[in-house]
Amino acid sequence: MNMVLLFDQDFYADNKVSIVGRRAEHIYNIHAAKPGTQLQVGLLNGKKGTGEIISIDASSVKIEVALNTLPPSPPPLTIILALPRPKMLRRIIFTLTTLGVKKIILINSYRVEKSYWQSPSLDLKNLNNFIHLGLEQAKDTISPTIEQHYRFKPFVEDTLPGLTRSTLNLIAHPNAKETCPNNLTKSVTLAVGPEGGFIDYEIGKFEESGFAPIHLGPRILTVETAIPVLVSKLFQF
Repeated sequence: MNMVLLFDQDFYADNKVSIVGRRAEHIYNIHAAKPGTQLQVGLLNGKKGTGEIISIDASSVKIEVALNTLPPSPPPLTIILALPRPKMLRRIIFTLTTLGVKKIILINSYRVEKSYWQSPSLDLKNLNNFIHLGLEQAKDTISPTIEQHYRFKPFVEDTLPGLTRSTLNLIAHPNAKETCPNNLTKSVTLAVGPEGGFIDYEIGKFEESGFAPIHLGPRILTVETAIPVLVSKLFQF
């Protein structure tokens, strides 16, 4: 935990919080903190700062906080992701959050198993658990938004055009002729398919909406590996 993520309900005074559960246990057991210890803190969807421990035991921690720093700027990127299997989804949400991506759109695809859409992993509460871990890791406070679109064709024909009018639109595809561009400053919408990639019909529908296929070279990467590589190439970190 590189930063203690705070929530509105933690505050019992204007600048004092009381936290329990996982966060308190981590501060007590891993940080081995004591009264007077300084910690990095940040309010969910608010500012960051520092906190000084007032009191601590194995079950709760009281901290006096000063929140006066803005979170890091996010890359101007929207990710459209064919829904991966549940275990991979959790890891990808964590990774995208640490990279600062603030808009994630989960869509259906021919190669996405229907059972994935019934997984409890898609519940907002479960996704938030991994978002919060990602924010703590990256010392960020701004939570990404996550949309879910179960029907592919209505999404690309009706919803997608309104999302991408003012962005550079790219789709990751191993058979693309163009390589992934580097160090962009403009806003980007990036579509990433499932394991095995989007089928030709789906690639064609994205191309009709102005998406240009790109690749990362001769190696075929898993979705979980390809996403951080793509993001780090598109934007300088």
